[in-house]
Amino acid sequence: MHAAQRRDALLELLRTSRGPVSATALARRFSVSRQIIVGDIALLRAGGADIASTPRGYVIPAQEDTGLTCTLVCRHTAADLERELNLMVDNGCTVLDVVVEHPVYGQLSGQLQLSSRYDVAEFIRRVEKEQATPLSALTGGVHLHRLRCPDEAACRRVCQALDEAGFLVKE
Repeated sequence: MHAAQRRDALLELLRTSRGPVSATALARRFSVSRQIIVGDIALLRAGGADIASTPRGYVIPAQEDTGLTCTLVCRHTAADLERELNLMVDNGCTVLDVVVEHPVYGQLSGQLQLSSRYDVAEFIRRVEKEQATPLSALTGGVHLHRLRCPDEAACRRVCQALDEAGFLVKE
């Protein structure tokens, strides 16, 4: 299979996938190295493909206009990361990303795409395995989350749950 054919097949696989696919799994599927897949993804993106990198792999974000996207400002310690994320998914929302405002680099963001407790547990497992520091550690725990909620009621539930936990920044 030529490189262009592989990239076409890779894009089609991501379009039909039911969730994120890791670079390692894609490399096995196409019998190439992980680095080749990373390069292919970069070339596909440069060609205009909307491919997001999540903690669990590559995904083509849903283009559906269903639901409501809201942005919340939160603050907590690294020890409360899992609890915060579970409060969001338990109330029916998908955590799209996390954003911090760095004094030197400006806005830094990380794609999350977490929709369930399983997604959260896998994310936390990976953070622990890699001994990664959450982005919010750069800003004293203050960060933004963009959420996709099925409706305004779900957004209100998340806000209330985060407020009760002391995580929601109101001012």
